[in-house]
Amino acid sequence: MSIFSLLCCLRNSHHDSHSNGAAGGSAKSGAAKASAPEPYSDAHAKQLFATYQDPDTPGEIGPEGFEKLCTDLDISLEGALPLVLAWQLNGSEMAKFTEEEWVKGTSELRVSNLLTLSLAVRDLEDLLLLDKPPIQPPSSASVSAKKKSTAVSVPNPTEPYNKQRYYQYAASKDKAFSELYTFCFTLAKPPGGRNIDMDTANAFWSVLVVPRYPIMSDILAFISEKGTYKGVNKDLWNMTLEFCRTVQPDLSNYEADGAWPTMLDDFVSWKRASGPGPAAHTEEHDIEVV
Repeated sequence: MSIFSLLCCLRNSHHDSHSNGAAGGSAKSGAAKASAPEPYSDAHAKQLFATYQDPDTPGEIGPEGFEKLCTDLDISLEGALPLVLAWQLNGSEMAKFTEEEWVKGTSELRVSNLLTLSLAVRDLEDLLLLDKPPIQPPSSASVSAKKKSTAVSVPNPTEPYNKQRYYQYAASKDKAFSELYTFCFTLAKPPGGRNIDMDTANAFWSVLVVPRYPIMSDILAFISEKGTYKGVNKDLWNMTLEFCRTVQPDLSNYEADGAWPTMLDDFVSWKRASGPGPAAHTEEHDIEVV
Protein backbone atom coordinates (compact mmCIF):
# COMPACT_ATOMS: atom_id res chain seq x y z
CA MET A 1 0.00 0.00 0.00
CA SER A 2 1.31 3.46 -0.88
CA ILE A 3 1.82 6.11 1.79
CA PHE A 4 -0.92 8.14 0.11
CA SER A 5 -3.44 5.29 0.38
CA LEU A 6 -2.38 4.42 3.93
CA LEU A 7 -2.71 7.96 5.22
CA CYS A 8 -5.97 8.59 3.41
CA CYS A 9 -7.40 5.58 5.21
CA LEU A 10 -6.11 6.91 8.50
CA ARG A 11 -7.54 10.37 7.98
CA ASN A 12 -10.90 9.05 6.82
CA SER A 13 -11.22 7.21 10.12
CA HIS A 14 -11.04 10.54 11.95
CA HIS A 15 -12.76 12.96 9.56
CA ASP A 16 -15.97 13.07 7.60
CA SER A 17 -15.33 12.13 3.98
CA HIS A 18 -16.39 14.31 1.06
CA SER A 19 -17.22 13.46 -2.51
CA ASN A 20 -14.00 14.75 -3.97
CA GLY A 21 -14.82 15.07 -7.64
CA ALA A 22 -11.93 17.50 -8.13
CA ALA A 23 -11.71 18.88 -11.62
CA GLY A 24 -9.90 16.16 -13.56
CA GLY A 25 -10.20 18.02 -16.83
CA SER A 26 -9.00 21.29 -15.36
CA ALA A 27 -6.08 19.50 -13.69
CA LYS A 28 -4.93 18.28 -17.07
CA SER A 29 -5.38 21.79 -18.38
CA GLY A 30 -3.18 23.12 -15.59
CA ALA A 31 -0.49 20.56 -16.37
CA ALA A 32 -0.51 21.52 -20.05
CA LYS A 33 0.13 25.13 -19.16
CA ALA A 34 3.21 24.18 -17.15
CA SER A 35 5.37 23.76 -20.22
CA ALA A 36 8.03 26.19 -18.99
CA PRO A 37 9.00 27.98 -15.76
CA GLU A 38 7.31 31.32 -15.28
CA PRO A 39 7.75 34.22 -12.83
CA TYR A 40 5.83 33.89 -9.58
CA SER A 41 2.38 35.41 -9.45
CA ASP A 42 -0.01 35.47 -6.48
CA ALA A 43 -2.93 35.26 -8.87
CA HIS A 44 -1.47 32.27 -10.72
CA ALA A 45 -0.75 30.47 -7.44
CA LYS A 46 -4.38 30.92 -6.35
CA GLN A 47 -5.59 29.85 -9.77
CA LEU A 48 -3.50 26.70 -9.50
CA PHE A 49 -5.02 25.99 -6.08
CA ALA A 50 -8.51 26.36 -7.55
CA THR A 51 -7.63 23.75 -10.19
CA TYR A 52 -7.27 21.05 -7.51
CA GLN A 53 -9.68 22.41 -4.90
CA ASP A 54 -12.36 20.06 -3.60
CA PRO A 55 -15.64 21.31 -5.09
CA ASP A 56 -17.50 20.13 -1.97
CA THR A 57 -15.06 21.80 0.44
CA PRO A 58 -14.08 25.28 -0.80
CA GLY A 59 -10.72 26.40 0.49
CA GLU A 60 -9.26 22.89 0.64
CA ILE A 61 -7.43 20.51 -1.64
CA GLY A 62 -8.62 17.09 -0.52
CA PRO A 63 -7.21 13.61 -1.18
CA GLU A 64 -8.47 13.35 -4.76
CA GLY A 65 -7.20 16.80 -5.64
CA PHE A 66 -3.89 15.97 -3.96
CA GLU A 67 -3.62 12.78 -5.98
CA LYS A 68 -4.30 14.69 -9.22
CA LEU A 69 -1.74 17.30 -8.22
CA CYS A 70 0.91 14.63 -7.68
CA THR A 71 0.00 13.00 -10.98
CA ASP A 72 0.37 16.29 -12.83
CA LEU A 73 3.68 16.90 -11.05
CA ASP A 74 4.77 13.41 -12.15
CA ILE A 75 5.25 12.48 -8.48
CA SER A 76 4.80 8.83 -7.54
CA LEU A 77 2.40 8.20 -4.67
CA GLU A 78 4.49 5.17 -3.72
CA GLY A 79 7.53 7.11 -2.54
CA ALA A 80 8.62 9.99 -0.33
CA LEU A 81 7.96 12.90 -2.69
CA PRO A 82 4.36 13.48 -1.52
CA LEU A 83 5.83 13.91 1.96
CA VAL A 84 8.41 16.41 0.69
CA LEU A 85 5.63 18.31 -1.09
CA ALA A 86 3.54 18.43 2.10
CA TRP A 87 6.59 19.57 4.08
CA GLN A 88 7.44 22.40 1.72
CA LEU A 89 3.86 23.69 1.54
CA ASN A 90 3.29 23.52 5.29
CA GLY A 91 0.61 20.82 5.10
CA SER A 92 -0.96 19.93 8.43
CA GLU A 93 -2.73 16.79 7.16
CA MET A 94 -1.58 14.14 4.74
CA ALA A 95 -3.05 14.48 1.24
CA LYS A 96 -4.66 17.82 2.06
CA PHE A 97 -3.84 21.50 1.78
CA THR A 98 -5.87 24.43 3.04
CA GLU A 99 -5.83 27.55 0.92
CA GLU A 100 -3.93 29.34 3.69
CA GLU A 101 -1.22 26.65 3.70
CA TRP A 102 -1.00 26.72 -0.08
CA VAL A 103 -0.75 30.50 -0.35
CA LYS A 104 1.91 30.69 2.37
CA GLY A 105 3.95 27.80 0.97
CA THR A 106 3.87 28.86 -2.67
CA SER A 107 4.60 32.47 -1.71
CA GLU A 108 7.69 31.46 0.27
CA LEU A 109 8.94 29.23 -2.54
CA ARG A 110 7.86 31.75 -5.21
CA VAL A 111 6.20 29.06 -7.29
CA SER A 112 2.92 29.46 -9.14
CA ASN A 113 3.00 26.80 -11.85
CA LEU A 114 3.45 23.05 -11.88
CA LEU A 115 6.87 22.96 -13.49
CA THR A 116 8.55 25.19 -10.91
CA LEU A 117 6.79 23.39 -8.04
CA SER A 118 7.98 20.04 -9.40
CA LEU A 119 11.50 21.41 -9.77
CA ALA A 120 11.56 22.64 -6.17
CA VAL A 121 10.43 19.26 -4.83
CA ARG A 122 12.82 17.26 -7.00
CA ASP A 123 15.77 19.44 -6.03
CA LEU A 124 15.08 18.42 -2.42
CA GLU A 125 14.72 14.78 -3.43
CA ASP A 126 18.19 14.94 -4.98
CA LEU A 127 19.63 16.71 -1.96
CA LEU A 128 18.06 14.89 0.98
CA LEU A 129 16.83 11.52 -0.29
CA LEU A 130 19.27 10.66 -3.06
CA ASP A 131 22.24 12.41 -1.40
CA LYS A 132 23.39 14.06 -4.61
CA PRO A 133 25.84 16.99 -4.49
CA PRO A 134 24.00 20.23 -3.71
CA ILE A 135 23.33 22.92 -6.25
CA GLN A 136 25.90 25.65 -5.72
CA PRO A 137 24.39 29.04 -4.90
CA PRO A 138 25.43 32.35 -6.38
CA SER A 139 27.84 34.16 -4.07
CA SER A 140 25.12 36.48 -2.76
CA ALA A 141 22.84 33.53 -1.96
CA SER A 142 25.68 31.76 -0.20
CA VAL A 143 25.96 34.64 2.25
CA SER A 144 22.19 34.67 2.82
CA ALA A 145 22.12 30.91 3.51
CA LYS A 146 24.51 31.35 6.42
CA LYS A 147 22.22 33.79 8.22
CA LYS A 148 20.46 32.37 11.26
CA SER A 149 17.31 34.35 10.61
CA THR A 150 14.30 32.21 9.68
CA ALA A 151 12.99 34.87 7.32
CA VAL A 152 13.01 33.94 3.65
CA SER A 153 15.51 36.06 1.76
CA VAL A 154 14.71 37.96 -1.40
CA PRO A 155 14.96 35.38 -4.20
CA ASN A 156 17.51 35.63 -6.94
CA PRO A 157 15.59 36.75 -10.06
CA THR A 158 17.74 34.49 -12.26
CA GLU A 159 16.52 31.33 -10.49
CA PRO A 160 13.20 29.63 -11.32
CA TYR A 161 12.05 29.67 -7.67
CA ASN A 162 13.27 30.94 -4.33
CA LYS A 163 16.17 28.64 -3.43
CA GLN A 164 17.22 30.34 -0.20
CA ARG A 165 15.60 27.61 1.90
CA TYR A 166 17.27 24.97 -0.29
CA TYR A 167 20.69 26.56 0.30
CA GLN A 168 20.06 26.54 4.04
CA TYR A 169 19.22 22.85 3.85
CA ALA A 170 22.32 22.19 1.76
CA ALA A 171 24.49 23.84 4.42
CA SER A 172 23.38 21.16 6.92
CA LYS A 173 21.83 18.17 5.17
CA ASP A 174 21.48 16.03 8.30
CA LYS A 175 19.65 18.83 10.10
CA ALA A 176 17.37 19.34 7.11
CA PHE A 177 16.59 15.63 6.87
CA SER A 178 15.79 15.59 10.59
CA GLU A 179 13.38 18.46 10.01
CA LEU A 180 11.61 16.51 7.28
CA TYR A 181 11.61 13.35 9.41
CA THR A 182 10.12 15.17 12.43
CA PHE A 183 7.51 16.81 10.22
CA CYS A 184 6.43 13.39 8.96
CA PHE A 185 5.70 12.12 12.47
CA THR A 186 3.41 15.07 13.11
CA LEU A 187 1.81 14.61 9.70
CA ALA A 188 1.07 10.93 10.35
CA LYS A 189 -0.14 11.33 13.93
CA PRO A 190 -3.94 11.13 14.32
CA PRO A 191 -5.63 14.32 15.56
CA GLY A 192 -5.28 14.44 19.33
CA GLY A 193 -3.09 11.33 19.39
CA ARG A 194 0.46 10.91 20.64
CA ASN A 195 1.52 7.89 18.60
CA ILE A 196 1.38 6.51 15.09
CA ASP A 197 0.54 2.90 14.36
CA MET A 198 3.28 0.54 13.28
CA ASP A 199 2.00 0.05 9.73
CA THR A 200 2.23 3.80 9.16
CA ALA A 201 5.66 4.01 10.77
CA ASN A 202 6.90 1.14 8.60
CA ALA A 203 5.63 2.82 5.43
CA PHE A 204 7.35 6.08 6.31
CA TRP A 205 10.59 4.39 7.39
CA SER A 206 10.64 2.43 4.13
CA VAL A 207 10.65 5.50 1.90
CA LEU A 208 12.51 7.96 4.15
CA VAL A 209 15.16 6.01 6.05
CA VAL A 210 15.87 2.81 4.13
CA PRO A 211 17.40 4.60 1.11
CA ARG A 212 19.85 6.45 3.37
CA TYR A 213 20.56 3.86 6.07
CA PRO A 214 20.50 0.16 5.03
CA ILE A 215 20.27 -1.02 8.65
CA MET A 216 16.66 0.21 8.63
CA SER A 217 15.80 -2.67 6.29
CA ASP A 218 16.95 -5.13 8.96
CA ILE A 219 14.92 -3.30 11.62
CA LEU A 220 11.82 -3.52 9.42
CA ALA A 221 12.43 -7.24 8.88
CA PHE A 222 12.67 -7.70 12.65
CA ILE A 223 9.43 -5.76 13.26
CA SER A 224 7.64 -7.79 10.60
CA GLU A 225 8.87 -11.11 11.96
CA LYS A 226 7.94 -10.25 15.53
CA GLY A 227 4.53 -8.83 14.66
CA THR A 228 4.01 -7.65 18.25
CA TYR A 229 4.92 -3.97 18.13
CA LYS A 230 1.75 -1.97 17.75
CA GLY A 231 2.74 1.68 17.69
CA VAL A 232 5.48 4.27 17.80
CA ASN A 233 5.73 7.31 20.02
CA LYS A 234 7.82 10.38 19.31
CA ASP A 235 10.81 9.19 21.33
CA LEU A 236 11.02 5.85 19.51
CA TRP A 237 10.53 7.65 16.19
CA ASN A 238 13.44 10.01 16.87
CA MET A 239 15.72 7.40 18.41
CA THR A 240 15.24 5.05 15.48
CA LEU A 241 16.73 7.63 13.14
CA GLU A 242 19.57 8.28 15.61
CA PHE A 243 20.24 4.54 15.83
CA CYS A 244 20.44 4.23 12.05
CA ARG A 245 22.78 7.21 11.86
CA THR A 246 25.19 6.11 14.56
CA VAL A 247 25.19 2.29 14.70
CA GLN A 248 27.09 0.37 12.05
CA PRO A 249 25.13 -2.19 9.98
CA ASP A 250 27.25 -4.97 11.53
CA LEU A 251 26.45 -3.58 15.04
CA SER A 252 30.18 -3.41 15.79
CA ASN A 253 29.84 -0.08 17.60
CA TYR A 254 26.55 -0.81 19.37
CA GLU A 255 26.67 -0.09 23.10
CA ALA A 256 24.19 -1.93 25.28
CA ASP A 257 24.22 0.88 27.84
CA GLY A 258 23.38 3.49 25.21
CA ALA A 259 19.84 3.98 26.59
CA TRP A 260 18.18 2.84 23.36
CA PRO A 261 14.45 2.11 23.38
CA THR A 262 13.57 -1.50 24.17
CA MET A 263 12.54 -2.27 20.60
CA LEU A 264 16.00 -1.39 19.30
CA ASP A 265 17.75 -3.40 22.03
CA ASP A 266 15.53 -6.34 21.09
CA PHE A 267 16.42 -5.85 17.44
CA VAL A 268 20.13 -6.08 18.26
CA SER A 269 19.61 -9.29 20.26
CA TRP A 270 17.56 -10.75 17.42
CA LYS A 271 20.10 -9.86 14.76
CA ARG A 272 23.07 -11.12 16.76
CA ALA A 273 21.37 -14.34 17.82
CA SER A 274 19.90 -15.46 14.56
CA GLY A 275 20.85 -13.12 11.72
CA PRO A 276 18.18 -13.50 9.06
CA GLY A 277 16.56 -16.39 10.91
CA PRO A 278 13.86 -16.28 13.60
CA ALA A 279 14.60 -14.59 16.88
CA ALA A 280 14.20 -16.08 20.32
CA HIS A 281 12.13 -13.25 21.86
CA THR A 282 8.41 -13.83 22.35
CA GLU A 283 7.44 -10.98 24.68
CA GLU A 284 4.45 -8.88 23.61
CA HIS A 285 4.90 -5.14 23.18
CA ASP A 286 2.46 -2.32 22.70
CA ILE A 287 3.42 1.32 22.32
CA GLU A 288 7.13 1.79 22.92
CA VAL A 289 7.51 4.13 25.89
CA VAL A 290 10.86 5.04 27.38
